[in-house]
Amino acid sequence: MPNPKTGTVTMDVAKAVSDVKAGKIDFKVDKTGIIHAAIGKASFDADKIAGNAKELINTLVKLKPTTSKGVYIKSIFMSSTMSPGIAIDAKRFADD
Repeated sequence: MPNPKTGTVTMDVAKAVSDVKAGKIDFKVDKTGIIHAAIGKASFDADKIAGNAKELINTLVKLKPTTSKGVYIKSIFMSSTMSPGIAIDAKRFADD
């Protein structure tokens, strides 16, 4: 649903479109620390989805607070809207 907090409802449409085309990443964090983000559509090929997933994970690692100790990303699961999640090896992305 359109929401002013996420930038989908705005008076400056040109800026919103340019931000999305420039690669703006939106994600939500719930109260338990789980991050929810869309990285593509089912019609995307595997390379595009993998590239978007890597970019999201790299952005999350860059946003890690300096006071955070230990393992920052414990697990990664990917799923389509109404399907079961598939576990992704988080260690593969730690070195990138």
